[in-house]
Amino acid sequence: MPLEEAIGSLLNDGDSVAFEGFTHLIPFAAGQEAIRQGKKDLELVRMTPDLIYDQMIGAGCARRLVFSYGGNPGVGSLHRLRDAVENQWPAPLELEEHSHAGMVNRYIAGASGLPFAVLRGYAGTDLPDHSEVGEVTCPFTGEVLSAVPALRPDLTVIHAQQADRQGNVQLWGIPGVQKEAVLSAARSLVTVEEIVDELTLQPGGVIIPSWEIDAVSHVPNGAQPSYTHGYTTRDNDFYREWDEISRSREAFGEWLDRLTAGEGDES
Repeated sequence: MPLEEAIGSLLNDGDSVAFEGFTHLIPFAAGQEAIRQGKKDLELVRMTPDLIYDQMIGAGCARRLVFSYGGNPGVGSLHRLRDAVENQWPAPLELEEHSHAGMVNRYIAGASGLPFAVLRGYAGTDLPDHSEVGEVTCPFTGEVLSAVPALRPDLTVIHAQQADRQGNVQLWGIPGVQKEAVLSAARSLVTVEEIVDELTLQPGGVIIPSWEIDAVSHVPNGAQPSYTHGYTTRDNDFYREWDEISRSREAFGEWLDRLTAGEGDES
């Protein structure tokens, strides 16, 4: 399915949506297509918001962010995220912050069809005072553990290296939490570098079967400025440049105008 059609049909205003990918395979092209289509009132779910959510928040797509770390890797703040939290621009942004372990376990619970996950995290932090974290007592040992509700996004979007013509998908490199994010969601979209006749299992490869995927879109370079292992390299220059682009509303607005005018992927 073409990306424009996939985002148009699978992502609705007000949805909870996860654009997942760790360090690489971040689905930037799909996120930017959501910006072009003016999607609004989204609950953005992601372990590390990265530039993709800074762009979507600045474009006014988001009402809420569920995350475990918000920053521009190696540079510092996500300035559009910060502006939304501190100044409610372009709109107020609700926050729900968790630990990395908490987010991973929430995805695993959602993928497993369980209502919540149990872990030893959060001890010694004030996150339970600000986020949805409870306690449960082990019926066998009496140990008191942290409990976090399952994540079940309306839509998960990921990028991968390959899909075959039956709709099965394979990703490799740093798999992150993409598989669990897809399995936990009501709907899923995968953008891929190429369509192949048959998948050949790669070392460390993860195959997600077609029956778990609602749409596949052929989007070469769909992870830029992130990278796709074996296909593209990370655009470190853009990550540094984004720090300046996103610092002011004026510079960000110019970037956004170029994006919505269709002048490349602006990554």
